[in-house]
Amino acid sequence: MRSVEEQLALITAAAVTPEPVRIAISEALGLRCAEQVEGTRTLPGFDQAAIDGFAVRSVDIRQTIDMTQRGRTQHSEPDAPEGPVGQDVRPMLPIVGEVTAGSHRPIRLQPRQAVRVHTGAPLPTLADAVLPLDWAEVRGRRLEPLETLSAGQFVHRKGSDVQPGDVVVEQGAVIGAAQVGLLAAVGRSKVLVYPRPRMSIMSFGPELLDIDREPGLGQVYDVNSYALAAAGREAGAEVQRIGIISGEARRLKDQIEGQLIRSEVVVITGAVGGEASDRLRDVLSEMGDMDVSRVAMHPGSVMGFGTLGPDKVPTFLLPSNPSAALVAFEVMVRPLVQLIRGQRQSGRRIIQARTIASIESAPQRRGFVRGQLMRDRETREFLVDPLGASNGGGEPMHLLGSHGQSNCLIIVPAEASHVAPGQVVDVMFLSNRS
Repeated sequence: MRSVEEQLALITAAAVTPEPVRIAISEALGLRCAEQVEGTRTLPGFDQAAIDGFAVRSVDIRQTIDMTQRGRTQHSEPDAPEGPVGQDVRPMLPIVGEVTAGSHRPIRLQPRQAVRVHTGAPLPTLADAVLPLDWAEVRGRRLEPLETLSAGQFVHRKGSDVQPGDVVVEQGAVIGAAQVGLLAAVGRSKVLVYPRPRMSIMSFGPELLDIDREPGLGQVYDVNSYALAAAGREAGAEVQRIGIISGEARRLKDQIEGQLIRSEVVVITGAVGGEASDRLRDVLSEMGDMDVSRVAMHPGSVMGFGTLGPDKVPTFLLPSNPSAALVAFEVMVRPLVQLIRGQRQSGRRIIQARTIASIESAPQRRGFVRGQLMRDRETREFLVDPLGASNGGGEPMHLLGSHGQSNCLIIVPAEASHVAPGQVVDVMFLSNRS
């Protein structure tokens, strides 16, 4: 019986990264960049207003405010002469124009002038700051500054984001929303990426029936091809759900070979037990190396893995039980998909939590028990409620119903078949479900 680590080592050694392809940046989200992208021009390409306001020379604002304060001091003196009735003695700056975003008309600012500017608008020549709207009192076509400001304030300077030659996206980086924005900002409509690994999902078993038909005695719906196709897409693969494969040896071989030529990963469920699966494994052995063995884990301990076809495509044989197949996919298949995609962390995030109920797991096998992960509001400690665990890892661990309620897998060490309430356990955090 192999350990989980030994089985994973065999699987990850077979990973082959697909050849890079050039695609539109709108389709690149979540993919790994296969080139180093550098800026070829300054960004922004001109001094730009960061907010709505008035383009000014910062020195004029300081001088105007100083003059206003001196004027108020002089008029507050008891013997100060009064000015003519209605005369406004406060210094003000004339507003000599307006510039909107996208304007192509150059404006030159003269000393002691202001120009109304909108966010994103190019700054007039000689302007070195933008006075916010609420920092000024406007009277007709003149304004009185209420606050001083320094050069460069509320301005996006030319080249402050990107200079020619700056790396905007590193080779090997996973492209997120910010990277897509940067690519657009530097004028790149396409980018070289490593594509999502293509995955084919097939189900095998004489008892299987597709879900659009009415099952008879002894027949069950093909759950696995649907569930695993969803798991593959969640892992980042481009999934082709083939559904049920059947027939004599020649037909089975044709069906599988047809997927090997168009896939980087193949998953077949229901091919690890019974007389019918022996026939399928005989067919697979003609296509390459396939090893079916026991792995020290539960559920999903019996599984197969090999490399088939001329391209040695990694191929998995997973259990027919839907819950066991999902756990085996999570533990064994997902890390391979992540590795092919170039992710630095191929596995799920592991955290520690305190269990609120006892867990019984199969002895000498690492248990992966479904659970609900939560957090104590007062202590902020992670707590986990096991779902579907039973004595000796029996049938309840295989029930699919509790899988839909779980958001984590509790990892029970092989040497610990019993976990008491209150013990701290490792937990594999799955995707949020809300």
